[in-house]
Amino acid sequence: MKTTVLVLPGFQGSGPEHWQTHWERSNASFKRVVQRDWEHPVCEEWVDALEKALEQVDSDVILVAHSMACLLVAHWASKEHRAIKGALLVAPPCALDSSFPKEAKGFENTPLLPFDFPSIVVGSTNDPYARIDYTQTLARAWGSTFVNAGALGHINTQSALGFWDEGFALLEKLRQGKSGLKNGVQ
Repeated sequence: MKTTVLVLPGFQGSGPEHWQTHWERSNASFKRVVQRDWEHPVCEEWVDALEKALEQVDSDVILVAHSMACLLVAHWASKEHRAIKGALLVAPPCALDSSFPKEAKGFENTPLLPFDFPSIVVGSTNDPYARIDYTQTLARAWGSTFVNAGALGHINTQSALGFWDEGFALLEKLRQGKSGLKNGVQ
C-alpha cells in the first residue's frame, strides 16, 4: 500500500530552505498540514487540523513533525485517533522552558504516554529549545527510538541542512517498518 507522509511544521511554519520543505518538493506523496495561525499556535486547533488532514488520506500515513509539532503529535496521540504507520519527531522543545514561545497556547503538560505506533525521536546536543537529556526522556516516555543527531542546533533552517539526508534515511526506516529498537537509543 502507498504511504502518505504528512509534514507537520512547528512554530512559524517551515520556510523554503527548511529540510521539511525540501522533502515536500521532492516527493509527491508528502503533504503539509497547514495550520490556521503559525504565529499564535493553539494546540487544540493544531490537533483538529491534523485530524482533518488524516481524514483526507486513504493510505498508510507517517507523520514528520518538527519542533512544536512534536508536542502536537503527543497531544493528538493521547486521544482516540486514527491508526498511523509511524512518526518521525525532530527536535521537540520543552514547553515549560523560558525559550518556548509565549504566543503558543495549550502545548504545556506534554503527554508522556507511550504511542501506539512506531516512532523515532531525533535530538541535538546543542538545541537551544531542549536539552538532550530532556529529549531522551520524551523518547523513553513515548516508547520511541532515540537518535542523537550531534550538534545540529534546533535542526531547522539555521542548521543549514538542506535536504538532510540523514533524517530522510530515518524516515525510510519508518516507511519500511524498521524504526529500530523499541524504546532504544541509537
